[in-house]
Amino acid sequence: MKRVRFWGTRGSIPVALTADGVRHKIVAALRGASGRTFANDAEAGAYVDSLAFADRATFGGHSPCVEIETGGPDFVICDLGSGVRPFGQAALARDGGGPRTYHVFLSHVHWDHIMGLPFFTPAYIPGNRVVIYGGHAHLEAALRRQQEQPSFPVDFSTFRADISFVRLEPGVVHEVADMRVKLKLQRHAGDSYGFRFESGGKSVVYSTDSEHDLGNRRETDGFVDFFRGADVVIFDAMYSLADAISVKADWGHSSNIAGVELCHAAGVKHLCMFHHEPAFDDASIARVLADTRRYEEICRSGAPMTVTAAYDGMEIDL
Repeated sequence: MKRVRFWGTRGSIPVALTADGVRHKIVAALRGASGRTFANDAEAGAYVDSLAFADRATFGGHSPCVEIETGGPDFVICDLGSGVRPFGQAALARDGGGPRTYHVFLSHVHWDHIMGLPFFTPAYIPGNRVVIYGGHAHLEAALRRQQEQPSFPVDFSTFRADISFVRLEPGVVHEVADMRVKLKLQRHAGDSYGFRFESGGKSVVYSTDSEHDLGNRRETDGFVDFFRGADVVIFDAMYSLADAISVKADWGHSSNIAGVELCHAAGVKHLCMFHHEPAFDDASIARVLADTRRYEEICRSGAPMTVTAAYDGMEIDL
């Protein structure tokens, strides 16, 4: 495995950066530029790059889609949220549009994780193969149902790629695209599954839509073992700890604090927070990231762990 690339990082529903949000960023940038002059675009660009992320960029608004670049000829992605549309366009541009195989690992079939499939251009191209893996028995039924009338005008039968479905058994090592893949059942309405990918001495865990009870030793130990020594853990950190254990308990999501605790115990190198709350603007997510980094430092007992918040377009080299 070479890198992880994020195409969609929001949870529950896609969101857009509003006109007011863009205006706020421009005002912040202009305020910081007071008294400055820029001789050329390079100097202006350097100034923009010096701004805080929330003032110069956005965490994005697409719902979940994460690419794992293996170094091999096949594409590998996790989930089919709205982020799969730009992924599909980029994939076609990258390989010139020739026939390719797309391996898709579905955590579960809630709408935010499958809604992008009707807009996934490679699925309409003859000669392509799309293999969809997951732990649920109803993967195919759910994906077909969302394109039935009257919900959507384009029927599933319109796809021209060879689309197949493979149900994977949790706890068993599966070989896909020269990777070793394991599933783990997670606590979420209707169940969800986390995936651990291993190849070439590298390991990536994709664990979203999972609620954690840190007081349940057996459950916690199971996730610590699943995360053990991973280079990157992509972790559902949708809520604050207070929300996760009070008003939003049993909503099927986790917190930044749970992510740090589990990843510290597992010796993870990089915790990447994911499935951002759609009500949070960029400044809010940036504050959560800063708080999480402080918490990681305070609680650290070994080597430092990298903590990031995923954004659309972010890449992590392995």
